Amino acid sequence: MKTNISAKNINRLAIPALIAGIAEPLLSITDTAIIGNIDVNPIESLGAVGIVGTFLSMLVWVFGQSRSAISSIVSQYLGANKLNEIKTLPAQAIVIIVSASLLILGLTFPFAREIFGLYGAENIILDYAVDYFEIRIFGLPFSLFVFAVFGTFRGLQNTYHPMVIAIIGAIINVILDIILVYGIEGIIPAMNIKGAAYASVIAQISMAVLAAIYLLKKTPISLKVVLPFNLEIKSFINMILHLFVRTIALNTALIMAVYFATSYGKEALAAYTISINIWFLCAFIIDGYASAGNVLSGKLLGGKEYSSLLTLSSRLTKYALFTSISVALIGFIFYNFIGEIFTDEQVVLDEFYSVFWIVLIQQPLCAITFVFDGFFKGMGKMKYLRNVLLLTTGLVFIPSLLLFDYLGLNLHAIWITFALWVIARGLPLVIRFRSTFSALAEEAK
Repeated sequence: MKTNISAKNINRLAIPALIAGIAEPLLSITDTAIIGNIDVNPIESLGAVGIVGTFLSMLVWVFGQSRSAISSIVSQYLGANKLNEIKTLPAQAIVIIVSASLLILGLTFPFAREIFGLYGAENIILDYAVDYFEIRIFGLPFSLFVFAVFGTFRGLQNTYHPMVIAIIGAIINVILDIILVYGIEGIIPAMNIKGAAYASVIAQISMAVLAAIYLLKKTPISLKVVLPFNLEIKSFINMILHLFVRTIALNTALIMAVYFATSYGKEALAAYTISINIWFLCAFIIDGYASAGNVLSGKLLGGKEYSSLLTLSSRLTKYALFTSISVALIGFIFYNFIGEIFTDEQVVLDEFYSVFWIVLIQQPLCAITFVFDGFFKGMGKMKYLRNVLLLTTGLVFIPSLLLFDYLGLNLHAIWITFALWVIARGLPLVIRFRSTFSALAEEAK
């Protein structure tokens, strides 16, 4: 049966994926907004959250790539009408990923102070970063479990249930953030930055429980680990390794950015924390259509529907561009209001407003890059994605950041570099995709 790539079906997948995709950045952005308005050391607290957020994002992205790997394999088998052959894979993959996360937890927890010292944090910012991290890290295994379950749902062409889980998790996080950070007089003491960490962990645990329940009740996939290992476990691990190297390159860029932001002073670091969280939120909003590409491309490739792949890429690019331009316009309309959500420190706001426009104008560039990144993940082309990111980080991001920093551009150096990096990442993907599948579509005629 030919895969449905109508606008209605695309949006049926993209809109829930968009909402589900913003769960993790929404957790971070909620922490940022609430922490930026506490009474005790808000600037230092924002800086600490920014540093820890960068490190946790690295861990989540390194190991959270299981979502794309599982989705790719499941969707391709679904497209080839061979789903029964990989029913044991998700449970095996989940055990591998969660076990790895527990190992990472054990290795990083005792060395939190040393880790964040490498980011340039010191004094009270370092103390806050350690306090925040030593709580937030316990949410990592639950987050990765949720990512793996979401990948299974995506492979089955289901983005609705991940959306429901994400909404519930976000609501829990916001409510607990307000209660635990600010406290309730006479009942719960204000925990400040530690309260935000506890709120996030509880939300992540809640999402993991819901993910398990929905997977067992709404899909034919079991969480029972059955041996021997599925034949595709080797492909899964291979994809994870390629994505692992790719994510190391990605996080090299993010770590360098936060290191340089830290070197510009605590106000600049606080402003960077706000702007990078907004960038992540915008990215995940746009990523809804990239997720639709991720979901559908594997199935189309499995069914050898090459012409439909080309048609889908054109449609998704248009939808993602429209979404990204809308997001940017909203940002410009509420330019000052957005900053004031996070802090009332004028020095921080001045730093933030000076670069926020760069964050906004690069959103259409992000749209194109993320859509084709989603396609390559859905088709399991992880090696090519790895090579592109290694080259663009080494040849574009690092030299550009060093140059612009040398020129004294400060936060502008970071955000101009991000824009150039996004362009460099997207162009090779577009060219490779169009040339490959145009030729295959012609051969299939």
